[in-house]
Amino acid sequence: MLSSLTPALQAVAPAEGAVDYGWLGNVVVGIMEAIGPVGVGVAVLAENIFPPIPSEVILPLAGFTAAGGAFSPHAALLWATLGSVVGALALYGIGAWLGRRRLYRIANWMPLVDIEDVERTERWFGRFGYWSVFLGRMIPVFRSLISIPAGIERMHLGLFTLYTALGSLLWNALFIYGGYVLGAQYHVISDYADLFSTVVMALIVLALVVWVLLRVRRDLRRRRDPNFRAPSPDEAAARMDAALSSTDHRK
Repeated sequence: MLSSLTPALQAVAPAEGAVDYGWLGNVVVGIMEAIGPVGVGVAVLAENIFPPIPSEVILPLAGFTAAGGAFSPHAALLWATLGSVVGALALYGIGAWLGRRRLYRIANWMPLVDIEDVERTERWFGRFGYWSVFLGRMIPVFRSLISIPAGIERMHLGLFTLYTALGSLLWNALFIYGGYVLGAQYHVISDYADLFSTVVMALIVLALVVWVLLRVRRDLRRRRDPNFRAPSPDEAAARMDAALSSTDHRK
């Protein structure tokens, strides 16, 4: 068993004399070095579909890897933006396929998730229109969620792709080229990489724990309130239909 894992571990472990990016960075950089800039696109695609994966970690590491000569920063930017667009289109397709009522029923069924979470994102889309897709690409977590109401509302697919690509291009360029510039400071990165990896994962876990605790506390409080009645998925969907029917999404 251990012998079969050895090649995989060696693939992501830093070679002798190579820069040590910490355990998290070594895994990400190892993948990128193994399959080139395509690995950047795959990592960003996963980040778009699973928002807890932080692009703020993936993109600078792509820049670091480019600085090491594995590929050019321009190739990293191209593939990162492609991964962003493909991930956004997948979520757009889910929103268009499910529709508002089915999506609200799924949200109502999922533990620790409720209709209000979906409504909040939809109201943002209704308020800011197409610009929410462009600006939303530069807001963590929201960058993924905004694609779903865009699909529900059947936003023009060409415009959705264009706004997504432009917003993603700016966001990705900021971190990739920043990481590329910092890549020259290999000794600084190596000194703090393990601490950085540990802090990032600790913050992700802490954020999830706090979110779960707050959500459980809120749900308990609602159950104790005899006057509280959560809207049914169909009621919430009808309310959102009415709210968005008077809104021009082509702002």
